[in-house]
Amino acid sequence: MTASLLEQLIEAFRVLPGVGQKTAQRMAYHVLEREREGGVRLSKVLGEAMERIGHCARCRDFSEAELCATCASPSRDTHLLCAVESPADRMAIEQATGYRGLYFVLQGRLSPLDGIGPRELGLEQLAERLSEDQVRELIIATNPTVEGEATAHYLAQLARQRGVRPSRLAHGVPLGGELEYVDRGTLSHAFGSRSEMYD
Repeated sequence: MTASLLEQLIEAFRVLPGVGQKTAQRMAYHVLEREREGGVRLSKVLGEAMERIGHCARCRDFSEAELCATCASPSRDTHLLCAVESPADRMAIEQATGYRGLYFVLQGRLSPLDGIGPRELGLEQLAERLSEDQVRELIIATNPTVEGEATAHYLAQLARQRGVRPSRLAHGVPLGGELEYVDRGTLSHAFGSRSEMYD
């Protein structure tokens, strides 16, 4: 027996992360009851996005063109390359910092149990970019998870083998935080990776 159109709509909303049966049901009812115009617009834009958005040939970020706007920009510093796990991580760095270098988006992290190895992360392509004379520093901005740390070590080796200096984002006590409220793992990592203070 074929599911009704309403059931199909509810099931379609469940493709989103963190959306279970009840939330999907609420979304479907909301669109049908109060946002039909918005639902039609969502459907149109979603269809176009699925058809036209691919990956940048150089950094693997999402892009409608062969090269994304960042890679195509002549004002970016080609000596700096920042490796991130996802497009969301790239966006966070871009919005929160004054970073003017280029990026390489891994679209994941090393996870042998999930079948994600160097090939799936495009590390051959990254190795080619690091072999180019222009890149002098690889800023490794993977998340501080077990898989993120393993990926960071792999990337650092890849960089060193090609004469590129690897650096890692600092992790530790949050700005404005108080030591007594910081979790033990974070505090231990911050203490172990402390650095010298300069005037």
